[in-house]
Amino acid sequence: MIPEPILLMGGTGAIGRLSARALRAVYPDLPLLIGGRDLLKSREVADEIGQAEGVVIDPRAEDLGLGDRKVRAVAVFYADERLAGLRFAQDRRLPHLSISSGVYEIAPEVATYMHSPSAAAMVLGYEWLVGATTIGALVCAKAYAKIHEITIGALVDEQDGGGPAVAEDFERLSQMMPAALTRRDGSYVWRSNDDARAEFHAIDGTRIEAAGFSSIDVAGLAAATGASNVQFNIATGISSSRRRGEPKSTEIIIELAGEDHDGHPLRTRHAVFHPGGAAQLTALGVSMILERLAGLDGNAPTPAGLYFPFQVIDHATYLSRLQAEGGSIVPLDAERAGPN
Repeated sequence: MIPEPILLMGGTGAIGRLSARALRAVYPDLPLLIGGRDLLKSREVADEIGQAEGVVIDPRAEDLGLGDRKVRAVAVFYADERLAGLRFAQDRRLPHLSISSGVYEIAPEVATYMHSPSAAAMVLGYEWLVGATTIGALVCAKAYAKIHEITIGALVDEQDGGGPAVAEDFERLSQMMPAALTRRDGSYVWRSNDDARAEFHAIDGTRIEAAGFSSIDVAGLAAATGASNVQFNIATGISSSRRRGEPKSTEIIIELAGEDHDGHPLRTRHAVFHPGGAAQLTALGVSMILERLAGLDGNAPTPAGLYFPFQVIDHATYLSRLQAEGGSIVPLDAERAGPN
């Protein structure tokens, strides 16, 4: 029996293609629908991926122009202002993943979920690189009994464009979010102007000037760890690998401070690293979420609910696949104060 396909809306873009390839690498017989605005382009990408069909998406139609054909799950790779993909998924009780909205744009999606909370699983995939930051931080957090501070520094290589859709997302978010959502002393505040200026050190120790960024990672990590201080900063520049004369990469610096399991102060720095850049790390998270939403791994599909990516993906499996792609969580340094 041929399984129902997964619909990739915006599957012709850079992230969509990489996500399709990531799914194909693990599930060679999984059928995919590559949805886009241009049928010829959709079919070209489908032929490239294999075991896939190119379709045109009509965001104004309740059925997206797909008629009554069956679909297993829906992933959206662009800013879906009409919530066309979510409406389609909710009407058919299908799991849904969207990765392009900013933290200020989630209200319509949350409202849709609240109206039909038992329809299907819905993942707010707006974490930086779709789970890479939060999973990395939570893995590193295992060394702590209490976490007081989490500081994230995302370095995007200036050669790591990610495609037109990614560029549109960044332009939209930078215009709409001049201030950065931050948790400070237990309160949520918005950093702006000089308060939003920041710096961090890359994997190779280079000092990087950065700026505050409103990522939903702040809210997710604060809720998961109880940390009273959480901030996210981002910078564009030269990645550590390229400074060594190697190809571009992406790196996420994770700084934690708190108490270890013996009650002693502890401060650590790690980096999530991927040699393929931000797009490939994003595709890893997308493919693993879709795997779980649809139950492709042989386990029960993710039940109805509203989720962060880190709640859906198995962390150990994520680390294993990250390493298989040449990535890793790199320990940088730590400060531990023992008993006097």
